Amino acid sequence: MENKTPIIALVDDDKVFQITASRTIKAAQLTDKILQFENAEDALHFLKDHARDSETLPDYIFLDINMPYIDGWMFLDDYSQFKTNLSKPILIYMVSSSIDPRDITRAQSNENVREYIIKPVTREKFIELLSKAA
Repeated sequence: MENKTPIIALVDDDKVFQITASRTIKAAQLTDKILQFENAEDALHFLKDHARDSETLPDYIFLDINMPYIDGWMFLDDYSQFKTNLSKPILIYMVSSSIDPRDITRAQSNENVREYIIKPVTREKFIELLSKAA
């Protein structure tokens, strides 16, 4: 399999995080393919609409917990219902400013969450996560 540029999806209602994260990812030359979703509902629709298209689906999702309407936990519940329909596996990183041990434990016990990351996410952290996952 050729080493192609990964696609990263940022699912977060925090515009500042979206901007900083995409700049950081691009500056670190990790990828220039970044999908941005301001809410979990849009991200879920996108995944379902492109389920068979592995060229369009993200390789990684950085998912915020606290979002209005559908939060990160609800996203994960919904995702687990249809992930078998996706044409490729997606690694999900939960990203939050919450240092609540309950959130951390809950994320770690979710089979769909690769790791729990506390904001802010540094350039080094993005590099570490993506090189570990590659």
